[in-house]
Amino acid sequence: MRRPSKASSQKLSAESQRLATYAQAVGQAASRIEERAWEHSLDAQLQKLLKTGHQDTIDATLNALFKEDLNAYDILMDGVEAVSESSTFTIETADGVSKSFDVLLVAAPILAWTRFAIASGPIPSDILQTLSAHFSAHMLADGTQVALSPTLFSIDQLPRSHAETYGKVHKLAQAAIKGSLLKADTKVPETAPFLADTRYLLAAVVAPTGAPLFRWQMPEFQSSFAAERSAALEQWRAQVTPTVNRLLPGCGVELLLPEAYYMACREADKLIRPVSIRAAVHYLTHTLDVEASELRAVIAGFGEENADGQVDEYRVAFTQRSSSDVIYGVVWPLYGQEDEEGTPPEGPSAGNLQQKPMTPVEDIISHLNEAGVTQIKKHNERYVVEFCDDCGAPLFADPQGELAHAEMPEDAPSGTEHFH
Repeated sequence: MRRPSKASSQKLSAESQRLATYAQAVGQAASRIEERAWEHSLDAQLQKLLKTGHQDTIDATLNALFKEDLNAYDILMDGVEAVSESSTFTIETADGVSKSFDVLLVAAPILAWTRFAIASGPIPSDILQTLSAHFSAHMLADGTQVALSPTLFSIDQLPRSHAETYGKVHKLAQAAIKGSLLKADTKVPETAPFLADTRYLLAAVVAPTGAPLFRWQMPEFQSSFAAERSAALEQWRAQVTPTVNRLLPGCGVELLLPEAYYMACREADKLIRPVSIRAAVHYLTHTLDVEASELRAVIAGFGEENADGQVDEYRVAFTQRSSSDVIYGVVWPLYGQEDEEGTPPEGPSAGNLQQKPMTPVEDIISHLNEAGVTQIKKHNERYVVEFCDDCGAPLFADPQGELAHAEMPEDAPSGTEHFH
């Protein structure tokens, strides 16, 4: 279950009430036929609102349903994500024949880590052509068309709303159908330099309506789709990593499976967290010329003031074992179904009731141990999310439980000191 924005809710408009009613009807449908009919009505309403940029109407409905009907909230969230990242459209050919196409916005996440800067921005045309060729060859089904955005995005530069996502996919879809070139986004927000961060390639994949989009959906691979998807990812990594290294000089990189936009972003958000731990330990040991065993980690849970004790994120402070001063920090946010008790297992292991899910704290500790940090303190108190009034950096709990600003020692070499 995803959480809504913090915006305060007002009385629902007629458009919002219609959205809420359709979402509730989907959840209460007694047959697949009825469910699909209600979904069609919900999708049509969302399509109209997204096309006209009425994101505020959608947000107001989500906020109201989050308080009143969590099942309908999840249905509406799934619906708005689906309608904003995918679509079906019809074009008329030169001989007057109408053809229908499906389009899906796909994100290809790249986990990157460095002691320097992680690049983003325009992609040179030769690299873009290489990436597009490999994307088509290793990921996509025969008969698809694709348009790759000529911008390497940081998370701060991705579409900020469902309406912006809707606009992005339709712009890329037109380029895919026409075979035209797009210009790189020039007015994008700056992104703070982190030791570990995610970069994204965005593409619109277009296929005749009902035809497969990805290789593993093709008829000859359907019986072994999981193996084919794994093989596609292996080929993607093997062929594309050298090209990505040109885009991200001085960085270690790991390419994730290109998937539907929102799914790919959520997976990347989760998988960058352990990379951030490893990058922080690597940075501290090399900058301070110490062993990982000479560091201490302090883990504390943080949440909103009026969230009934709910933990939204864990903050991991680093100190030297000989001092209580916080010298660095990493934020480990919780996503989706995650909470202090851990995420229920998914996929093939979901039916194993004997498997106890690993809690986020256990997960953090395992990654700290793997990086060589063995002295770890966990505060049981839940802290209210707080940031530095001057620079906006998150505050971390020191070994005594006091909130502190993370600052490297004065005699440490200067370098990247932002916090993931």
